Amino acid sequence: MTDLRGIGMTSQRTRLRLIERLKAQGISDERVLQAMTDTPRHLFVDEALAHRAYEDTALPIGFNQTLSQPYIVARMTELALLSGRPKRLLELGTGSGYQSAVLSNIAEEVYSVERIKPLLDKARVRLRKLKARNVRCKHGDGFEGWEEFAPFDVILGAAAPETVPERLLSQLAPGGVLLLPVGGDSQKLVRIQLGDEGFEETIIEDVFFVPMLEGLQR
Repeated sequence: MTDLRGIGMTSQRTRLRLIERLKAQGISDERVLQAMTDTPRHLFVDEALAHRAYEDTALPIGFNQTLSQPYIVARMTELALLSGRPKRLLELGTGSGYQSAVLSNIAEEVYSVERIKPLLDKARVRLRKLKARNVRCKHGDGFEGWEEFAPFDVILGAAAPETVPERLLSQLAPGGVLLLPVGGDSQKLVRIQLGDEGFEETIIEDVFFVPMLEGLQR
């Protein structure tokens, strides 16, 4: 596997150029910028794509899935911190494990669900290499959440359902936040917070994610 530190186009200097671009795009939370700096994105793609790891673009990881654009990862991580540092955070769609690794730096406990077993197996290896010991992964269906460890302070989705699954809303802690891309051809990133008077929804921005699918793939 690629060296943790990186060389050439995966070096720390290249990584810092990405951080400067994120700042220019409005990412300002120092905790997020530090988490992005500390997470070697080149580890989460095939070596043939490692030289593109610090471009601000989504990259393929196989199985019709992508490694999200760094801006989106940073933006969703920043939104996850709006109500303070999450104690317990649920990620829907482990994918390569990159967002899980970033989140491990800002949440006390990260629980991550992935429906595609080969992707999950690779992600676990990468997270172990990075010693992300506060991340627990499961081969599961994102629509189901992870009832065993609910309620969650934050539930964050890396794939888009057509509508918000009720099952996920039921797993939010009081004051908890669901961050989820929602829609088909036209998607919006929504932030739904459970308050004293019920759920309050805010539309953040237009996004494009792979669709959230039901069932498991081995």
